[in-house]
Amino acid sequence: MQKNITLRLLPSEAANEQLIKKYLAANEGVPFHAVTGYEVIKRSIDARSKQPHLQLTVTAFFTEPFHKRDKAVYHFKEVSHSPHTVVIAGAGPAGLFAALKLLEAGVKPIIIERGKDVRARRRDLAAINKNGVVNPESNYCFGEGGAGTYSDGKLYTRSSKRGDVQRILNLFIQFGAPEEIGVEAHPHIGTNKLPHIITAMRQQILDCGGEIIFEKKLTGLKTEGDRLTALVCADGDTLPCEHLILATGHSARDIFQLFRDKRLSIEAKPFALGVRIEHPQAVIDAAQYHCSTRDPYLPPASYSLVQQVQEKGVFSFCMCPGGIIAPAATSPGELVVNGWSPSKRNNPYANSGTVVTINIPDALHYFKKERKRKVEENDPLLLLAFQQDVEQRAWQAGGGKLVAPAQRMVDFVNNKHSTTLPDCSYLPGIQSVDIASVLPHFVTKALKGALPEFGKKMKGYFTNDAVLVATESRTSSPVRIPRTAELHHPQLKNLYPCAEGAGYAGGIVSAAMDGEKVAEKIIASFHLR
Repeated sequence: MQKNITLRLLPSEAANEQLIKKYLAANEGVPFHAVTGYEVIKRSIDARSKQPHLQLTVTAFFTEPFHKRDKAVYHFKEVSHSPHTVVIAGAGPAGLFAALKLLEAGVKPIIIERGKDVRARRRDLAAINKNGVVNPESNYCFGEGGAGTYSDGKLYTRSSKRGDVQRILNLFIQFGAPEEIGVEAHPHIGTNKLPHIITAMRQQILDCGGEIIFEKKLTGLKTEGDRLTALVCADGDTLPCEHLILATGHSARDIFQLFRDKRLSIEAKPFALGVRIEHPQAVIDAAQYHCSTRDPYLPPASYSLVQQVQEKGVFSFCMCPGGIIAPAATSPGELVVNGWSPSKRNNPYANSGTVVTINIPDALHYFKKERKRKVEENDPLLLLAFQQDVEQRAWQAGGGKLVAPAQRMVDFVNNKHSTTLPDCSYLPGIQSVDIASVLPHFVTKALKGALPEFGKKMKGYFTNDAVLVATESRTSSPVRIPRTAELHHPQLKNLYPCAEGAGYAGGIVSAAMDGEKVAEKIIASFHLR
């Protein structure tokens, strides 16, 4: 007999196989030896009470041979001579998973990527961290694997209605991710492991006859009527294009400009902007696990916080336990921060974006009242201009070379200059600056209202041991590229805006699902299914 059973266990108990079998036997009222084995199918942490517990859902076997579930295996076809090709602009999760979906159907993907492969990207990331030098084509956002490769690899999503989340996790596992991501409530791979997985995906695409061309930047579109006919690249090449999946990411500002120049529909999209806040991990552990020292059987603690301040939403974003703050600018003269964690999440700091919702009236007020600049109310790039302006202010305030403006948390709320700053994981370095001089006034006001309230919700959070680092601004795209019910652009029937850069995803898994969704529409148009 097999039965799914949920157990609520102490962390040490959840690590003891014999004890779990004992509890399973007691749960069913059978002898210990009747439990022939079990497999964990879901694991989560419940830290609401003073004593944290792990909740395990397992498939238990009683009086029959134990065997693990068969792994999901996906098969890909040889496409070298396929009559159909699809060009994919961007080798992030949307582009890669779209390519894999096309291979399953026997369609040849051709990926063009403005950046470099994962190995070559490392040298450019080192130059950013050590010297404050940004390569506009190869950085934390651009290159093989996209922004997620070197910024954490968190796989949690609330977008289950958009596609098959488990399939995405299974594909990651097939290409080398740890099997645990299939059962964890908040799966995470880690920046140290993702490059090997992305490399394996690339090799699969190449082995099947697909193509991937690095350092191939899309700069122009050739059209005839309502069809896209060819792509123009920065090196002068023109590539014929039967179908294009546009998966260029939320930071490809030149793509948005290209669409406006071509009079192709785009629109301003609300996003969020603020700071990245770093605490000692021990502070977060103590607050969340209600202890002075974290149980060795528990992972570093995380948090999720939200507060409404005078009709503005303030929320934590992309929380990185045991993580590092990274420089995520894509052009010289701007300062952007993000966060990531290695697979073990064993760094001494915890960081999270803490951001405020931004909409069109906010940007109009900012430019008119604070920047004394005239802008067009209906400009589809209005919120992008707002984002860019704040990033440039942060760069100037830090003094250049990606040194980031920073301030202790309580000092920020009390309008007090921080005479000293705590140690910080941000490698280019931080400089004491009054954050209110960098951020728009309404963002500053909302953050000052929210942070003490966060401290009431989570003991120890509101402390001067925490540091605010500006600016967290690439939470999502400030531009949406519209698409029809058939997922193509309303003006070009063979151009498919996709994932984060088009405003239809918000993370690795949701981007991967959107890439698959778009690929499926194209496959259907070929009448292959």
